[in-house]
Amino acid sequence: MKSILFTLAAIGLLGLTSASAQLLSSTSAQTSFFSETPLENIVANNTKVKAVLNPANNQVAVRMEMAEFQFPNKLMQEHFNENYIESEKFPTASFQGTINEKIDWSKPGTYPVTAKGTLDIHGVKQPRTLTGTLTIEASRILLTTDFTVQPAAHHIQIPTLMIVKIAEQIKVTNKVEFNRKS
Repeated sequence: MKSILFTLAAIGLLGLTSASAQLLSSTSAQTSFFSETPLENIVANNTKVKAVLNPANNQVAVRMEMAEFQFPNKLMQEHFNENYIESEKFPTASFQGTINEKIDWSKPGTYPVTAKGTLDIHGVKQPRTLTGTLTIEASRILLTTDFTVQPAAHHIQIPTLMIVKIAEQIKVTNKVEFNRKS
């Protein structure tokens, strides 16, 4: 049900202009993050990420449930959801934006891209320009991005005792695959 609601909301957000426009949904999308400090490294992965791409206007939307991040340590996962990201209060994170480069969606190849939009984490929306790579193939489109997030910029409070275990900048990686219909 949440997936259907997201797709419907994304259609509205991505401004589908005609019935003939082909909206692509992700068939495989994941987000991971990595926090590196001298005392402890923290890594988590979310393989239940939803994404939509509108090649007609270069718009892209990515959304994830924060509680779906999986950690190697269940205690880390519990602290992440309850103490930091507060996933009951702020259940989702998202990015909605437009790919800036003019793309020939019918031409296979790998292209560097930037997308300007809004990153919403922990209920705090910030304008961001993300860089990535777009790989166009006959049967799929792969979009990858790497960027950093500062917890403080999204009002995520880190207790003083934990500041040595959680990086001031978290490395985020996204990999989204869109299948093309034949």
